[in-house]
Amino acid sequence: MRGRDITIRSSGEGRFGCYVATPRTVGRAPAVVLASTVRGVDEDLRAIADEFAANGFIAAAPDLFARTPASPPSRTEQIKAGERDMADTLAHLSAIPGFSGRAAAMGFCYGGPYAILGPKRLGYAAGISCHGTRMLDFIGELDRVSQRVCLMWGDCDHLAPKEVLDAYRDMPARMSNVEVHVFPGVRHGYMMPRSEERFDAPARDFSMARALAILEGLARI
Repeated sequence: MRGRDITIRSSGEGRFGCYVATPRTVGRAPAVVLASTVRGVDEDLRAIADEFAANGFIAAAPDLFARTPASPPSRTEQIKAGERDMADTLAHLSAIPGFSGRAAAMGFCYGGPYAILGPKRLGYAAGISCHGTRMLDFIGELDRVSQRVCLMWGDCDHLAPKEVLDAYRDMPARMSNVEVHVFPGVRHGYMMPRSEERFDAPARDFSMARALAILEGLARI
């Protein structure tokens, strides 16, 4: 099952591309919006979107780097600019027949913070992060988030050092809506086959299973 490339009009200026995969099943279903790594909407991300669609969910992957200027902004500025595109993508889903109105934000690497920012203030019903980076900068944003948030890393992730993992490991004890999974011996980029030696099939399978379970939970609400 393959999706298609569309163009979404920004609520700010211009337009941006988005890959959308929809299920063949009839009925209303939740969606997942995929916030990419710095590689953008590549074949790995499209394959993940297709897999969600094959499991009965709508999946969208916006090109969050489409309008990056010649002089790139700081990481904080780039993430902030992407918030509008994530919100616009969620708004666009309402035009897709069968969308239930509830969606999870799922971020990878650079896009990891949207697993928190999506539920926090962009209208998402859940957040999921796989090998998210610079996540310590956003741990404070979990305050007053009541939606389900699932965060996953490998313990050999060079972009998620011990202080990051230790800080997040403590969160489930304080927030029942937050779950944290750390995979032993797994490296950064474990979700992406193109990462070659860093790809880890068991960790990827577990992460997809958790994401599907969260989407199934949204379908029951």
